[in-house]
Amino acid sequence: MDRTQPKSALFNRRGFLKTSSLATLTSLLGTNIVFADRLPKHYLPLVFDGQIDPMATKNKNMVVLNDKPWNVETPAYLLDDAVTPADKMFIRNNGLIPESIDVKNWTLTINGESVKAPKTYTLADLKTKFKPYTYQLVLECGGNGRAGYFPKTAGNQWTEGGVSCAEWTGVRLKDLLADAGITDTAVYIGYYGQDLHLSRDPKQPVISRGVPIAKALEDETLIAWAMNGQDIPLVHGYPLRLVVGGWPASVSGKWLHTIAVRNKVHDGAKMTGKSYRVPIHPVQPGVDPPADQFKIIESMPIKSVITFPQTGIELPMGQKLSLRGHAWAGDRVAKELHVSIDFGETWQKAELKAPKNRLAWQHWTADVSFPTQGYYEVWARATDDKGVSQPMVMPQWNPEGYINNACHRIAVKVV
Repeated sequence: MDRTQPKSALFNRRGFLKTSSLATLTSLLGTNIVFADRLPKHYLPLVFDGQIDPMATKNKNMVVLNDKPWNVETPAYLLDDAVTPADKMFIRNNGLIPESIDVKNWTLTINGESVKAPKTYTLADLKTKFKPYTYQLVLECGGNGRAGYFPKTAGNQWTEGGVSCAEWTGVRLKDLLADAGITDTAVYIGYYGQDLHLSRDPKQPVISRGVPIAKALEDETLIAWAMNGQDIPLVHGYPLRLVVGGWPASVSGKWLHTIAVRNKVHDGAKMTGKSYRVPIHPVQPGVDPPADQFKIIESMPIKSVITFPQTGIELPMGQKLSLRGHAWAGDRVAKELHVSIDFGETWQKAELKAPKNRLAWQHWTADVSFPTQGYYEVWARATDDKGVSQPMVMPQWNPEGYINNACHRIAVKVV
């Protein structure tokens, strides 16, 4: 069950249930509402009442950073699953969730300057005419870790939990582009979804980002209709989502209806200016260069998280502490993971497993011992296959607060 719609999206200004919202409620429930025609005015069914947060679960440990639009973070200890379940998956929306989803008539159009001829597919076409693929893919908000920058930057103050690695099923974008036919002028793809601008003006763009054609043509770039073996939850893009692992999650467009194949760098909403960009050259903290001195964020940097135990644990003296977590490296692979209990003075190598598939995160484990009673911090530091390691405290500052991949740490008290 997915109770993801905020009440404001379901009722008109006079408080009455919108006609179009009845279909949305049915879609969220996954079943019909018996006697729906008898719902009193102003009445929201009990199953939805009070569920104004988008998680639609009983998991109230998620951290709501913003509710218009929804930005919801997963505490690090809730990321312990090998495959991220829906109720523990972070939410980053730029606009409002679509008020009505017409699955029967939902289509995906491939168009743009570099398409030989525009082509449109129904959901049934996608599911029956092309071979499906399933991959575990890391999606990480470009602003994940923003709270760790000093001086502070504007934007939602994510800590470590704007990341997930769910299992996605769909058709490869490369297969659709091959079917539609693209020309040798193709440079970029851009997506368009059905989310609404916060102003509710349908003419106002929300977000329309994209990736270079080489990334679009990778095997793991999917047009997905399922997450973890079920329909994608509404808040995560139902019924169709572009999923591009290893790059900022903002390029994985939700509620997808169009892919444009461009003969230039895509110039949709939040592709220009300083959105999802960092300075080309290092800048002094607090300095904000002009927009022409910024570059688009592509592959996300090496990073890791400690998922067990939860920070603040008390441990009896003499008892070993078993640690575990994940590491990921954008388009690359994590090669080593080390942990430290002495603020980075010395490091102990952890056991690091290979990813399930390319662009999935990697699980790690380690056992550590503490020499005496007192307060400790356990730090985790990953290194990728090019020899690049996480910075211990803070990477190069940037005015938008993007791609902070500093070491994650937890507090431990030995008693």
